[in-house]
Amino acid sequence: VQLQASGGGLVQAGGSLRLSCAASGRTGSRFVTGWFRQAPGKEREFVSGITWSGGSTYYAASVKGRFTVSRDNAKNTVYLQMSSLKPEDTAVYYCAADTSYSENIVRSSVAYDYWGQGTQVTVSS
Repeated sequence: VQLQASGGGLVQAGGSLRLSCAASGRTGSRFVTGWFRQAPGKEREFVSGITWSGGSTYYAASVKGRFTVSRDNAKNTVYLQMSSLKPEDTAVYYCAADTSYSENIVRSSVAYDYWGQGTQVTVSS
């Protein structure tokens, strides 16, 4: 499966952005999808995740209450609505997917076999 992340950009602190992750290829399979981000000089970190049904969602403590993950399986697309953005949210955001799902590892980047190319989010103060 191929993943295409989009929707990044430059926004002022307090603003909002919506990222999209569009899947193509083996879209008949059921994927759990995660969002990760990597800031310059820092390790890649988990941001959010959502199961195929959308029935379970996961958030990093740093974004809970500000970010909302959702999906539209008819469009093979997962969204990350980001609100109340802070300068520390500045990073390259990646979406990732895998057919295997476990609540124990959904926050781990090693759980995902498929990755998008990343989209830059810059929040100015």
